[in-house]
Amino acid sequence: MAQEIERTVKTRLGSLAVDMNRVIRFPRGIIGFEDCKEFTLLQLKEDSPFLILQSMTRPDLGLMVADPYTFLPDYNVKIGSAEQKILKLDNIRQIAILVTVTIPPGRPEETSLNLMGPIIVNSRSRVGLQVPQVDTKYPNRFLVSDRENEAAEALNEIQDAGSGKLAGSEVGAAAK
Repeated sequence: MAQEIERTVKTRLGSLAVDMNRVIRFPRGIIGFEDCKEFTLLQLKEDSPFLILQSMTRPDLGLMVADPYTFLPDYNVKIGSAEQKILKLDNIRQIAILVTVTIPPGRPEETSLNLMGPIIVNSRSRVGLQVPQVDTKYPNRFLVSDRENEAAEALNEIQDAGSGKLAGSEVGAAAK
């Protein structure tokens, strides 16, 4: 049987062709969406820290995520040995860390990052896992107020994309 090379995925941004080498498998799903096991990352803009973690099976499920180190250079995540095994980690350099982003409708100045439930992706094995953090010094909601212009731009790009204005969105840039 031939291996699937590319799959067309319907998203809120429109239909996109996704290279199967850019699909990230989440054995446990994501908290709240445990039935969704395959995702890909959609880059909205080349230099933006914001990405969409798009379900491969549910067009309506696209979570805005960000590289937390853009906002908190000293952000630390604890990954237990069980999680390391699921992620198939051999080397810490294999991982990318993402956090979910919340932008309240009409209030981009209140954009926040969820630092308590980072999403860890092994870019080599393309396995992802959400790893809730306990005993951490970080708040559940971290306001991105000093980067609000980028958050507003990301929100505008999503809204433009929904109306068919997004051109050339790249798939999976953070999972290379």
